[in-house]
Amino acid sequence: MGRGIVRLKDIADKTGFSTNTVSLALRDSPRIPVETRQLIREAANSLNYLPNFIAKSLVSRETKTIGLVLTDITNPTLTHTAQAIELALAERGYATLFATSNNNLAEEKKVLELVRSRQVDGILIYPTSHRQIAHIRALRLANYPVVMLVGDPDSGLDAVCVDEMRGAYKATRHLIDIGHKQIGLIDGANPLGNREKRQGYVNALTEAGIDFDPALAVDPRGHSVLRGFLAMDALMAGPKRPTAIFSANDSLALGALRWCIKNGYSVPRDLAIIGFDNIEFAEHAVVPLSSVNYPVEIVTELAVERLMALIGSGEELPPPRVTQIDPEVVVRDSTLVRT
Repeated sequence: MGRGIVRLKDIADKTGFSTNTVSLALRDSPRIPVETRQLIREAANSLNYLPNFIAKSLVSRETKTIGLVLTDITNPTLTHTAQAIELALAERGYATLFATSNNNLAEEKKVLELVRSRQVDGILIYPTSHRQIAHIRALRLANYPVVMLVGDPDSGLDAVCVDEMRGAYKATRHLIDIGHKQIGLIDGANPLGNREKRQGYVNALTEAGIDFDPALAVDPRGHSVLRGFLAMDALMAGPKRPTAIFSANDSLALGALRWCIKNGYSVPRDLAIIGFDNIEFAEHAVVPLSSVNYPVEIVTELAVERLMALIGSGEELPPPRVTQIDPEVVVRDSTLVRT
């Protein structure tokens, strides 16, 4: 059977000091001599004492814990961002409580209730749907600090995010500028109301005088490399074959690239491919992939700063603010100019 919780009284009994002296020493109070503080800390360490954060939180009304809700822990960009957020919060003295919705709206609602039940001081969230966010808006209306990591200016919520519409526009515009008109789209987010990338793609086509052709758009029904491979198979079996592909993320783009290699298509000579997120694997693919960069460090720092401002705002939250970051296209071998 494990040892019970070590209390301040146990340290007091071991050292002969009062519990008040022990408490002050462990908080590094200058009222206690340095030698006494050192002796008490050594005794606490020998007893494996841990501060009672629950008791502290009841007094301060802070748990120094932030909830981070992801849609998919296997997504390389979200994994990278989660790591960066955890480090940024740790620098500010906060722990991170992770949870995943698995791209399921009902599961997301349950996860938010679970995270809130742990009395976290605030929440950072990648919502499953960019439009179905009434349950998240309800948190803010209740004066609860929450920052989305995707969003739009009309959401009524705080958000720090990459401007996905702008990024998709730039990716498609890049393909148009190097001579492509038959541009395929692999994007599965639209059924969830996540229309930004598709709209950016359509905007670039329209600006160039190219009609949007539904036959060149395919829903991969997922976000993985395998789903990208299967989507490419379906797209190339259709009535019209593209000369270039814009993929909503790099995993899907890697799947499209794998399909091309397996089926004897040269990239970029026969098919140009560009992804989104600029994950590490994109640069080191057999044909290095062009991609829209997702600036993890910038998103992380701004999102954490905004959440800290909300937490420190007192009894009433300030008006919501949406910060959209204009991403850049990273051009690699998969979209070299055709000659």
